[in-house]
Amino acid sequence: MDVSSFDYELPEELIAQTPLKDRAASRLMVLNPNQQSIQHHYFSDILDYLNPGDCLVLNDTRVLPARLIGQKKETGAHIEVLLLKQVEGDTWECLVKPAKRVHLDVAVSFGDGKLEAVCTKELDEGRRLMTFSYEGVFYEILDELGKMPLPPYIRETLEDSERYQTVYAKHRGSAAAPTAGLHFTEELLEKIKEKGVNIAYITLHVGLGTFRPVKVDHIEEHKMHAEFYQMSEETAKLLKQTRASGHRIIAVGTTVIRTLETITAKFDGTFQADSGWTDIFIYPGYTYLAIDGMITNFHLPKSTLVMLVSAFAGRDFILHAYQVAVKERYRFFSFGDAMFITEGIRKV
Repeated sequence: MDVSSFDYELPEELIAQTPLKDRAASRLMVLNPNQQSIQHHYFSDILDYLNPGDCLVLNDTRVLPARLIGQKKETGAHIEVLLLKQVEGDTWECLVKPAKRVHLDVAVSFGDGKLEAVCTKELDEGRRLMTFSYEGVFYEILDELGKMPLPPYIRETLEDSERYQTVYAKHRGSAAAPTAGLHFTEELLEKIKEKGVNIAYITLHVGLGTFRPVKVDHIEEHKMHAEFYQMSEETAKLLKQTRASGHRIIAVGTTVIRTLETITAKFDGTFQADSGWTDIFIYPGYTYLAIDGMITNFHLPKSTLVMLVSAFAGRDFILHAYQVAVKERYRFFSFGDAMFITEGIRKV
């Protein structure tokens, strides 16, 4: 299947540069692929589409201020380091720019030496293993020196870094936000609970896969980078109960989808407490095992995320919905609007 099959035209002015003042004021496109219906709402209206007994699954990862600006100790050259994932102890897999300046044993200094890193291994695509040294608590130093790693298509300065965190962010470790969750407020989540909808949490720390474009012509040749996930016994039990009672499991975001689909594939279609690394790549032809509906943002053309959503709702229908979103002036990408796909397409 060609990557070009997932392309669409997007006017640049529709790429949201800043978050709305009210998270829940984002627009919401509601899709039913089996009825081929498209409805337009606001995100706060999601309450009308959730039923008592449904289970909403959220990713409670917290984004690290993972973008560090430093200098090569030997020459003073400008070096940018993005923390992708913790490998072991103080060693992290990082994306380095310009990578050609950072080879084995090269040292980089941040904050006038408050934090230093040495390259211990060269990887592909600009990645390096960097071992950090410091005095004090690493995460406190990172909070002081690091910047929020906003996607490259966002050029505006983010005044409040918490707006790139979900209101339920808990476990730090991501290089990017699970953006479908950015629309929820604490008040909206409380109303959802009051309606009798259950809320469950998983953790998936978002890594390089979010930043990495598909560079092959045929999607079957693309390889995803592994990301760490974790699901508790409490969440597994709630999901089992939801499925047994005939209610819906609704994933908030592609990170939740990839986690749940990884686990159910591993455990013969059932939910089990589990943790590990997933490099699952979902594209049309995939049979979903874990979810009955999804809340997601509008994704980049030719991205793995558009492919994942197309596998659930059908490529033609999704691309048509994106055309409608452009016509209706929806806001796109991380700080943009959302869609709720109420059910997966029935395969004949």
